[in-house]
Amino acid sequence: MAAPLDDMFSRCVDPGKILNSVEVRFIDKVKGKGLFAKKPFKKGEAIFTERPLVSAQFLWNALYKYRACEYCMRALETAEENARRLSGMPALILPHQELCKVQPELHHTCPHCQVIYCSSECRQAAWDQYHQVLCLGPSHNDPDHPINKLQDAWRSVHYPPETSSIMLMARMVATVKQGQLASLRTLFTTALYDDHVSEWFTPDGFRALFALVGTNGQGIGTSSLSQWVHACDALALPHQQREQLDAFIDQLYKDIDKETGDFLNCEGSGLYLLQSSCNHSCVPNAEASFPDNNFLLHLSALRDIVPGEEICISYLDCCQRDRSRHSRHKILRENYLFVCSCQKCTSQVDDPDVTSEDEEEGEGDTEGDDMEDEMTDV
Repeated sequence: MAAPLDDMFSRCVDPGKILNSVEVRFIDKVKGKGLFAKKPFKKGEAIFTERPLVSAQFLWNALYKYRACEYCMRALETAEENARRLSGMPALILPHQELCKVQPELHHTCPHCQVIYCSSECRQAAWDQYHQVLCLGPSHNDPDHPINKLQDAWRSVHYPPETSSIMLMARMVATVKQGQLASLRTLFTTALYDDHVSEWFTPDGFRALFALVGTNGQGIGTSSLSQWVHACDALALPHQQREQLDAFIDQLYKDIDKETGDFLNCEGSGLYLLQSSCNHSCVPNAEASFPDNNFLLHLSALRDIVPGEEICISYLDCCQRDRSRHSRHKILRENYLFVCSCQKCTSQVDDPDVTSEDEEEGEGDTEGDDMEDEMTDV
């Protein structure tokens, strides 16, 4: 297995460049492995970019017409099409449409099953990596096809919001307890069995594969509208035009929130070799983002990082990180099954283990202020 894994790693990252910058080390039996800097990084500097070993759009997300490239998850709607659908305003016209980077003329479909790709390169990459096996051909709308039955079975036990948090793992455990994992494995085997990977189709092998996805999956979000908004923010405009554009975008997000709520992006998850080695901290020194509107993960420094320092991300959002130690620990225990011992948590060890009503109310008070940031932070 070493050679195929090495080949997959070389396709996901630039091994020479990356391994001269960071290294994975074993820390202890509690934390397991961690990612450490081998060179200094300045605040805002890219630590690495990484392609996933494998990724996929969430099934409900795709069912609700969030159109994404079947391979790289690039959003396929133009920014205007995206804004119209999310706001429920079919006549909406976006200014500065030249800032939208979606190019529908480059889109390609699989000639056999009609799934859509953002380019011929993605179509070929998918075909070379996995689509020869998964292509449904003329049976793509056949509810009795084994892969369609497998997808239906998954959706029936995994409702939105779709996530790779511990709640997904909890539902996996419930699936095992209720005997549903066995039926999923049967469907999985019927659809995909091959002698070369037969160990993955045994009960233990399938559980291990299930757990791998649940514990190491990184959420991916792409949005042509978000990319357009960021491009608008970077425009150099006269003061009055800037105020008009900002007011238009503010109103657009209010309309979208009223019509659609929080489900704004093409969403899925992927397995990343290096990113999965990053541990959590309530004061992270790095963060992952997807600025290219596809599955390419960018890990960037949030502050200066010195050689030998562990590179940590946060499993909590900005609002959650501002809450009390007790509240943060509650979220992490419920969703990730560990107790954080980062610098911030250690310094607050004597704080009262109480979540005050003021904190709960304060979180609600800031929700509106943070709405646009959360919507555009892809």
